[in-house]
Amino acid sequence: MKEKLPKTPGPIGVFDSGYGGLTILGNIRLALPDYDYIYLGDNARTPYGTRSFEIVYEFTLQAVNKLFEIGCHLVILACNTASAKALRTIQINDLPVIDPERRVLGVIRPTVECIGHITRSRHVGVLATSGTIKSESYPMEIRKLFPDIEVHGQACPMWVPLVENNEAHGLGTDYFVQKDLDNLLYKDRKIDTIILGCTHYPLLLNKIKRFAPEGITIVSQGEYVAESLKDYLHRHPEMDEKCAKNGITRYYTTESEDKFRESASIFLNEKIIAQHIAVE
Repeated sequence: MKEKLPKTPGPIGVFDSGYGGLTILGNIRLALPDYDYIYLGDNARTPYGTRSFEIVYEFTLQAVNKLFEIGCHLVILACNTASAKALRTIQINDLPVIDPERRVLGVIRPTVECIGHITRSRHVGVLATSGTIKSESYPMEIRKLFPDIEVHGQACPMWVPLVENNEAHGLGTDYFVQKDLDNLLYKDRKIDTIILGCTHYPLLLNKIKRFAPEGITIVSQGEYVAESLKDYLHRHPEMDEKCAKNGITRYYTTESEDKFRESASIFLNEKIIAQHIAVE
């Protein structure tokens, strides 16, 4: 497979199981507007949050390989579930075989790196999908960098469907946001910082802030991931040279092009053209 992969400069790949990764892409494009990007949404097989480690790994590796095939040298897993369940295995086991010069990065580590400078009480909460919470990825990564920080997580199974069905601003969403926030804070009343551990959740930010007690800092991932990528490319000029810079973004989906275009408008304030792509 290594011989078949394009060697010329290519776009930065941004992958998500659905639409939430568009919030990450939006922040990355603000920080690095001159670069080319390909966004790939595996919308036909979403959600990943309830799937097993094995299936998430399999699907994520297929998407990464597809992005490599169409020219990407660097891929961002803009999906917390994929970052939690597949990233490390791909980095350690697969990249040395596929192409040791290509890179796959996730969204959990950049988010975690900022936490030590934000929390004062050293008590942190994580709101995420069931898959991300069960993986324990956030507590493990936080403990590596900040052993003194106590972490509690709360799964929010209804939040992604509500966002994707354009109900983010609906009154019915208030119930689930308040309930899950209350459940998290019941576990630890000292929490002063909450990580939104799913890329869909920034669309619920206003509601989350409304129901969160005063003094709690809400950490949304996009800006931290974007700044981390900017720093990464600065520190790795050899990778930066492999990234095309024409300011072009292309969108691919494993589902209906029309459905993707319609739903993507919830996450991006622009008209886009999406192409169907098979990932297997």
